[in-house]
Amino acid sequence: MPRIVRPLLASLTFLSGSLLAFAATDASDPCAKIGGLTFAAAADVIACQKSFPFNETIRQNVMATVSGVFDFYTFEDYYLNSPPPFQESTTNIPADLARLKGAHFATDYDFNLALWDFTTQLNDGHTRWFPSCYNAYQNLLPAPIVILDRGVFIVPDLVEFVPLVGSGYTDLLDSIGFNWQRLAGATVLSIAGLSPFDYIDNIATTVSGNYLDHGVRVNSVVSSYRISGTDFSQRFGDLAGPSFITQTSLTMTVIPVNSTKPESVTIPFVSAFAGNPFTDQASYWANNCAANEDTNGVDRRVSSQVTQGPLKQRLQPIAKIVDLAPKQAVGLPGPFIPTLPQVNGSTGVIKSYILDDKKTGVMFIGSFEGDFVQFQTDTVAAINQFKASGVTNLLIDITNNGGGFVCLGLFLHQYLAGSNIGYPGFQSSMRANPLAQKIVAADVAQGIDDTLAFYGANNWAFFNNTPFPADFNYMKPPAPNVVNGISDPTSQRFFDICTPFNVDVPPTPPFDLKNVAIVGNGNCASTCSLFTTLMNEKHNTRSAVFGGKPGEQVQFKGMAGNQVLEWADLDSEIKTAGVKNDPLAPPDLLVDGNMRVNWRTAWSFFDESKPIAYVSELPTFRFAYTKDTYNNPQNLWAFAAKVFFH
Repeated sequence: MPRIVRPLLASLTFLSGSLLAFAATDASDPCAKIGGLTFAAAADVIACQKSFPFNETIRQNVMATVSGVFDFYTFEDYYLNSPPPFQESTTNIPADLARLKGAHFATDYDFNLALWDFTTQLNDGHTRWFPSCYNAYQNLLPAPIVILDRGVFIVPDLVEFVPLVGSGYTDLLDSIGFNWQRLAGATVLSIAGLSPFDYIDNIATTVSGNYLDHGVRVNSVVSSYRISGTDFSQRFGDLAGPSFITQTSLTMTVIPVNSTKPESVTIPFVSAFAGNPFTDQASYWANNCAANEDTNGVDRRVSSQVTQGPLKQRLQPIAKIVDLAPKQAVGLPGPFIPTLPQVNGSTGVIKSYILDDKKTGVMFIGSFEGDFVQFQTDTVAAINQFKASGVTNLLIDITNNGGGFVCLGLFLHQYLAGSNIGYPGFQSSMRANPLAQKIVAADVAQGIDDTLAFYGANNWAFFNNTPFPADFNYMKPPAPNVVNGISDPTSQRFFDICTPFNVDVPPTPPFDLKNVAIVGNGNCASTCSLFTTLMNEKHNTRSAVFGGKPGEQVQFKGMAGNQVLEWADLDSEIKTAGVKNDPLAPPDLLVDGNMRVNWRTAWSFFDESKPIAYVSELPTFRFAYTKDTYNNPQNLWAFAAKVFFH
């Protein structure tokens, strides 16, 4: 059961009763109708969430914080004229923020939806607004879709998949008399009056976000396999599993299996709850919307969260997208879980196997999160067993890998390429906005190091791998940088400090790099993108992307920044430097939410004037999913091994 968070007193008192003076009777309280329910009709959830009136104080507070965070956004000026093939994301961010500050909204829900849509449609999963109040539910349609070589279909494994959501979900559908089972494998002719591909494109443009490349977002719209945590799982996809509740149903024209007659079916959404428990309108707000002790940052100089003494650890940089769907993670149906025996090192986020050809080892890397040390030891254990078993080919699957610890991406690259390659990462920098310059100057003056702040100089190294001294101001002077005609200076460029790793790295590659290949669906974000781009730019590693729209290009990587700061982390950087009272510092949030930001840039080896995020890098091969490879990782790996190695 999720804990009930403790609201900040200021979050409650500033409202002067405008949001908390709720009616006490169930009849007039739309949230009481759904309180305590795990699953509810989407219309009832929307009624609850729309019952909170628009509040100008909240809007101005949120927008002040969001605008202040954008000052740290490394790609802001790129949006003025996004380079091909990423033109779809072009917008004027300052103008968009000004519009949101002055627009009329009927409810708090409408304001947050507008801000959610704006940040989502930047198509950078590292830089988004996540309002806890309205991300407490996920909408689930009992008809996820998939793109196969023969067209668009409702997932063939629907009957096995949907019950894994829970009996409460299927019971609700049964109670309204909706026969979802008969839709399994149905051919989709239209969605909401549009051709299925046009509707998929619309969802990719307006709902998916996270990835600059439209083709990658198309693959995010549909259902696919993944590892969630340490378990095999299946995504509903962005069409059938959006994280902001706006729809109550979706109409499709389909031809069911064993039929030749098209029919129109209106399919209901059911909202699944993943927030903090509530019973009524007031407790919904207090437990899911009001700011709490974790919403904003802390001064790490005095925080009890920092381990003192010789056990103090440096802060580990992270680059990942936030996928709210794992809150309602659904297992992969049994028939699709690989039947091959797992090799050593397969209890965490990595699942490793030896294919039936006995020459190909597979590492399915679900993320770069989890246990930092275990990721390294699992890599060593798997590769050692591969070598002992006579494996000569290595296939890496990064399908739906959302990223994680930056240093684990660099570790995997160096372990596969050998320590003799030297520094295993990219040149990096951060935006040198005026507040950032003040933070670094304050950190240097106070001797704040890598155990207290990411801005601490000794987090980074010169290009000869010598760490910056703790008193080195790498923002002074700012490095000139012009983007779309706008002066946007950066810090001095530097290397990450990740070594020594927790395991020994071989000096030479454990496999001939010509016999290493990567497969996925393009939904490879953050640290995953750093890893795949390093393998491509440094070693010309072959890759294949599965799925997507016929005839449309798909990048092999998703979103590639170089480090993300959550709002609480950025706020902690500001408070730890002692500059929270500076007029440029964003205020604490009065509601619970997270305005995360891409805080560092990785620069391409192909062209050191370009961030790797804006370098188009296409896979060696592109394949459609078939009825045999859709949602079946073992079949997909066997097919890919024949393509790459036989």
